[in-house]
Amino acid sequence: MNEQVAVSCRGLRKTYPGKPPVEAVRGVDLELRRGECFGVLGPNGAGKTTTIEILEGLMAPSGGEVRILGRTWREAPHEIRQRIGVSLQETVLSDRLTVGETLRLFRSFYRDGISVEQALHAVSLQPKATSWVKKLSGGQKQRLAVATALVGDPELLFLDEPTTGLDPASRRELWAIIRRFQEEGRTILLTTHYMDEAERLCDRVAIFDQGKIIAEGTPRELIATLGAEHVIEFALSGDVAREVADRFRSLPSVVDCENIDGRFRLRVCRPHEVLPALLQLLEPLELQLTSLSTRHASLEDVFVHITGRSLEDEAESNEE
Repeated sequence: MNEQVAVSCRGLRKTYPGKPPVEAVRGVDLELRRGECFGVLGPNGAGKTTTIEILEGLMAPSGGEVRILGRTWREAPHEIRQRIGVSLQETVLSDRLTVGETLRLFRSFYRDGISVEQALHAVSLQPKATSWVKKLSGGQKQRLAVATALVGDPELLFLDEPTTGLDPASRRELWAIIRRFQEEGRTILLTTHYMDEAERLCDRVAIFDQGKIIAEGTPRELIATLGAEHVIEFALSGDVAREVADRFRSLPSVVDCENIDGRFRLRVCRPHEVLPALLQLLEPLELQLTSLSTRHASLEDVFVHITGRSLEDEAESNEE
């Protein structure tokens, strides 16, 4: 047993019965080191939540092996639960309890842990200790959900989509909580479909799609596989002939060109060389730019490069 490994799974599978059966997780191999923040990324329906619920012991796998802090759920379920904290994608808390009462209830589930006051301080909810849960804002409820996971003083923290639906300020507050937890030497497994969140918080990430891991590494390593540090995105008026689109690839410094629903995405090394050449190419063709933006390459671009689909569009279509 490697004591530096907090979570490991080999050949993890989950199939739901049906006609035909649904393969939600299809042979996942994963290893999470102690002390790191590991991100599990991908669109809704990619298998992220199913995977994390198996690791949390909430669901039995159809196949494969899972070890949490060196133990299996079959041999040591009580021990594992005492050593982990879990914040589910949708944590439903009783509206009839106050914030303090909620944390006292969750603290009673653990043999050891921190005090309610310490948990409140960790998520900056001390002023809300006597407030009813139903009176909290969305961001405050999310922080309370994280506090219920922290009150047992866990070695390993599972956070499933902790910032979904939150405004930017609430997201940043939760990011600060996650960073403080990791600075204490604890381990975090975070699922999200926000690629910027993963780039800011995670030491390593695994990108899921259709029940499999399609890429894994540090955010910097994965972005480096694109071969370019910058992205130019633009849309044009009118229809663009295929031979014209092919000419975008030949522009100076362009590594690759993708057309996603009529919007072109160029991966480039030197934007200052590409932009004048692009305008010069478009002028005699009577094609006008309807939008244009430049930015640094991101994990979103990695997902698009591998799958040919935008993660943002995937997430929106799954929510409809």
